[in-house]
Amino acid sequence: MGRRYRTSLNEETHFFVTTTVVEFTRVFGQHELCDLLVHNIKHYQEKYKFEVLGYVIMPSHFHWIVELEPSNGTISDIMRDIKKYSAWDIMEWIEKTGNESLRDLFYDNAKPFPGQKRKFWMHRFDDEVIRNTEMLKVKLEYIHNNPLKAGLVGEQSDYKYSSARNYYLGDHSVLYVKTDWY
Repeated sequence: MGRRYRTSLNEETHFFVTTTVVEFTRVFGQHELCDLLVHNIKHYQEKYKFEVLGYVIMPSHFHWIVELEPSNGTISDIMRDIKKYSAWDIMEWIEKTGNESLRDLFYDNAKPFPGQKRKFWMHRFDDEVIRNTEMLKVKLEYIHNNPLKAGLVGEQSDYKYSSARNYYLGDHSVLYVKTDWY
């Protein structure tokens, strides 16, 4: 959604959101980097008091469904902070592990942006307002099928970084997901 329309979404509470690593770089095949992203999500969940209704961290992007209280912060506030601080943590990990090719890729992607040292996430994120329960179910099924369609697992609940585990196994060990919304 274009930025100019965001001001009209100040009262919306449910969003399906996608954000992607620059050049669709497949960094989230490494559990350590997924864990850094999850850590940031949990931190900002405390700050902004939102609920996660579904998520999946794919190798080059993540999708999630969030329920928020607009008076605590907008979807733009939440995404700005998660993207900014997860990028810092992930870049620190990449630099500490000496992965020069990844480091160089993210430094090169920052060159068109004056004053920016490195760029991990694509500039924007995509969001869609969830208007009803049926739409939420469709988006949740899409999220849970992502690892299957990508050939990463044989069953939805086999993928560690997906809310399918929360819904089908009751496993909230990676990230707590509000599963009793229906």
